[in-house]
Amino acid sequence: MGGQPAHAEPTGLGAGFEWGVATSGFQSEGTPPDSNWSRYLSSGKTHDPYGPGPDFRHRYREDIANAAALGVDVFRFSVEWARVQPTPGAWDEAEFAYYDEVIEEIRGHGMKPMITLDHWVYPGWIADRGGWADADTPARWLANAERVVARYADAGADWITFNEPTVFVQKELTFGGISPATAPQMLDRMVAAHRSIYDTIHRLDPDARVSSNVSYIPAAMGAVDAVFANRVRDKLDFLGLDYYYGVSLDNLTAANAVTDAFYDIRPQPDGIYHAALYYARKYPELPIYVVENGMPADNGAPRPDGYTRADHLRDHVYWLTRAKTDGADVIGYNYWSITDNYEWGTYRPRFGLYTVDTLTDPALTRRPTDGVAAYRDLIAAGGVPDGYRPVMAPAFCSLVSPPQSCLNPPDPWSTGSGSTGAGR
Repeated sequence: MGGQPAHAEPTGLGAGFEWGVATSGFQSEGTPPDSNWSRYLSSGKTHDPYGPGPDFRHRYREDIANAAALGVDVFRFSVEWARVQPTPGAWDEAEFAYYDEVIEEIRGHGMKPMITLDHWVYPGWIADRGGWADADTPARWLANAERVVARYADAGADWITFNEPTVFVQKELTFGGISPATAPQMLDRMVAAHRSIYDTIHRLDPDARVSSNVSYIPAAMGAVDAVFANRVRDKLDFLGLDYYYGVSLDNLTAANAVTDAFYDIRPQPDGIYHAALYYARKYPELPIYVVENGMPADNGAPRPDGYTRADHLRDHVYWLTRAKTDGADVIGYNYWSITDNYEWGTYRPRFGLYTVDTLTDPALTRRPTDGVAAYRDLIAAGGVPDGYRPVMAPAFCSLVSPPQSCLNPPDPWSTGSGSTGAGR
C-alpha cells in the first residue's frame, strides 16, 4: 500500500508451535463448592441458574479424550481453590486426588497441562472475610497456590497465575465482591501475588513457563496494561493473550460485550494479527501464546450471516500466521473452549468445539460442531493450507492497535481474489 512496507504471505506456524484447548473449573466442573460465585448464583444476579453444569468433574476423561483426538499438545484447566481448600487451613485430599487424575489423564494422552491457579473463583470463607478487599487474602492465596504448585511441579506443566486479572476486577465489581474504592487494592494485591508465586514456581518447577493472560480490549490496552501487565513484565515467561473481538470504523458491534451478548458481536479475525504485533512491539523480549480465542454461538444456533465456527478458526489461524510471518514470536494457540460452559451468569453464549445443552439435556451429551473437524485439520497441517483466503474480510481501519493498524493495515490477500465478507 502506497509507500508502506509489504506484508509477507503466511509461511506456516512452525514445527514447534503448540496447539491447545482450554476450560476452567467453575465454568465446566458442575456441583460448585461454596465460593464467591456460588454466592453470586444464590443472590439472583445471574441470567441462568447453574443447574448441573457441563460436569467436567465426572466427565473429564471424555473431554480430555476428545481434545487428544484433535491432536492438540496442550490442555488448559484450573485447580479450583474453593474445591481444594474448602475451610481455612484445611485442604481436601479427595479433591486433590480428582485433579491428580485429571493431570494423569492429560499426560496419558500425550498432552501438556496448562494449569490456571485462579480463574476468578475463591472459597466462601475468603468471601466472608471480604474477598480481595481483605489485606490477608494475598497471603492465603499464596499458601494455597504454593501447595498446588508443589503437588504438580513434576507434571511438565505451564502455569497461568491469574486469568485475565483486569476482567476479574470488573466481574467482582459487577457482582459485588469488591467496591469501586477497593478495585485498585485488588489489582495491587494480585500484582504482588503474581510476582511472589512466579518465583515460587521457578524454585519448585525450574523448567516451567509462567504467565498471566491479558484480555485484549481494543484501543484500550495502554490503560489496561498499565495496571497489571506492565507491573509484572519481568515476571512473565511469555505474554498470554486472549483475543475475542475487535473494533473498527466498519464494526462497532463489540459494544454488545457490555451486556454479555457476545453472539451479537461480528468477529474481526484480522484483529488477532494487530494484537499479536502490538505485543511484539511492546514486549519484544516475550514470546506470545494465545491462551484463549473462540466464537460464541447464540444458544447453539447458526449465525445469521452464515459465518461458522470452522470459518472463525481458520480465519484466526490465518491471521495469526500472518502475524508470525511479519515478526511476532507466536508460540502457541488455545481454543476456548473444549465444551460449552457457564459464561459467568449465562449458558446462552456457546463457545464449545463440542456443544452441550446443559439446561435441557440430562445426559449432557457432547455433540461436535463443525469446528472439531476444522481444528483437527488445521493441527494436522500445521496451519491453513497454501492459498487460503479468509472468509471474513479485513476490517476497515481496525482500532485494535491504533494508529498502526489504520495507517499500515496488512494488504488483504495479496495474491488476489478471496471472499469479500462472511457467508457464502
